[in-house]
Amino acid sequence: MNPTASSIPPQRSTALLTDKYELTMLQAALADGSAHRQVAFEVFSRRLPNERRYGVVAGTARVLRAVQDFVFTKEQLADLDFLDERTLEFLSNYRFTGQIDGYREGELYFPNSPLLTVRGTFAECVVLETVILSIMNADSAVASAAARMVTAADGRAIIEMGSRRTHEYAAVTASRASYLAGFSATSNLEASFRYGIPASGTSAHAWTLLHINEDGTPNEAAAFRAQIDELGVDTVLLVDTYDITHGVETAIEVAGPDLGGVRLDSGDLGVLARKVRKQLDDLGAHNTKIVVSSDLDEFTIAGLRGEPVDVFGVGTSVVTGSGAPTAGLVYKIVEVDGHPVAKRSRNKASNGGAKKAVRTHRSTGTAIEEIVYPYHAEKPDTGKLGTLELDIPLMRDGEVLDGLPTLEESRTYLAKQLVSLPWEGLALSRDEPVLHTRFVGFPDGA
Repeated sequence: MNPTASSIPPQRSTALLTDKYELTMLQAALADGSAHRQVAFEVFSRRLPNERRYGVVAGTARVLRAVQDFVFTKEQLADLDFLDERTLEFLSNYRFTGQIDGYREGELYFPNSPLLTVRGTFAECVVLETVILSIMNADSAVASAAARMVTAADGRAIIEMGSRRTHEYAAVTASRASYLAGFSATSNLEASFRYGIPASGTSAHAWTLLHINEDGTPNEAAAFRAQIDELGVDTVLLVDTYDITHGVETAIEVAGPDLGGVRLDSGDLGVLARKVRKQLDDLGAHNTKIVVSSDLDEFTIAGLRGEPVDVFGVGTSVVTGSGAPTAGLVYKIVEVDGHPVAKRSRNKASNGGAKKAVRTHRSTGTAIEEIVYPYHAEKPDTGKLGTLELDIPLMRDGEVLDGLPTLEESRTYLAKQLVSLPWEGLALSRDEPVLHTRFVGFPDGA
C-alpha cells in the first residue's frame, strides 16, 4: 500500500531553500527593532503567463510541509558566517508560529487573486518568501498547463511521462501537479510511492532492439512474446521501432485480439492512428487501445481530438509547464501593524492590506467574477448571485490544520471548478483572463 504524504518520514530542513537577502533583511530588522512588527505577506500573480485564461493553484500542501520543516540545523548555522551572533541566535530557535490562509489546492486563480496570506512577525514571515514561491510557482505552472491538456483530451486519459526532461525531484513534484490537474497516471515510481499516484509503463524501444536473431536481424516477435509472458495480454506493445504496419500485425499474431494496447511514439500521429485503428479492427482487435506519445502538448492533443486515440502520453511539455515554467507568482508585504502598505513601482504595483476573496456565479453554476475584500471585513453583498468563499484557514500558530483537502479531493475539486468557467475560459488561444478580479471595501490608494 502506498504511504500518504503525512506518513513519509521528515525531510531534511528546508531552511536554506532561501535567498541570502532574506537573512540580511532579517539581521537589519533585528538591529532596528522592526523584526517583531506584525505583518501580512500575500502571494498573488500580476498577470497570467502566456496570456492564458486561468491559472490553477498547486503546491499548497507542499508549502505547508516546507514551512513546518523550515528549521535551521547546527551545520547550516555554522555556514552562515555573514550573520552576526544575534541573528544566528534567533535562527537557532526559529519556528514559524504565525497564521496562513489561502486558496485551497486545485482552486482556479486570476490576476491579483490573494492565493496565500501569511501573517506573523516580519522576522518569521520574510524568510519564507523563497521557499513558498519556489514551490507554488513550479507546481502551479505544471498544474495550469496540465489542466489545459486535460481539457484538450476531452475525457481521454493522459499519462505523465516527463521525468527525463527535468530535475530528478522536480519530476516527482511535476507528476503530483499533473495528477492534481486530471492526468490519470505517471511513469515516475517515486511520485507513485510518495503520493499514491497510479504508475504506468511497459517497455521502450531498447527492449525491442535488444531482441535479435543469431544473424543480427531484428526479432520483434520475440520481444513482444517475452513482454506478454511477463506482463500479460493486457500490456501495451510499442509497435513503431521498425515498420508500424508489420509491428501491429506481429503484435496481434503474438498476443491475439485481446491485446491491451499498442503505442505509437513517432511520425504523423493522426494519420498513423487512423491506419492502425483500421488495421486493428481488420484483425479483430476491436478493443485494443491506441496510445500515442512524442512531444505532445495541449495544442497537438487538441489536434488529435478527432482521431482514434485512446490514451495520450505527455512528457516535456507538462514538466516544463508547456512553455510557462513559472506561474509568475510574487510574495509581497501588504500590511504592517494593521496598516495597508503597497508597492507603487511601474508595472509592479500591488494592492495594500490583507485580503479575502469570493467568486460569484449564476444559478447555473457558471462563474462571473472574483471579488476581493479586506481580510477582517464582512463578506460583500452580492445580491441574488451565488458566492464561493475562496480562502480557507491552512495553518494556525504554526500548526497545519487537520482536515485539509487530500490530493484526491483537490483533484476532484479542480475538475468541478473547470466546469464552472464560461465556455471561452477553456479555449487554448491567448486572450484576457476569463474572470475579472474586482476590489471592494479598500480605501483609495490602499
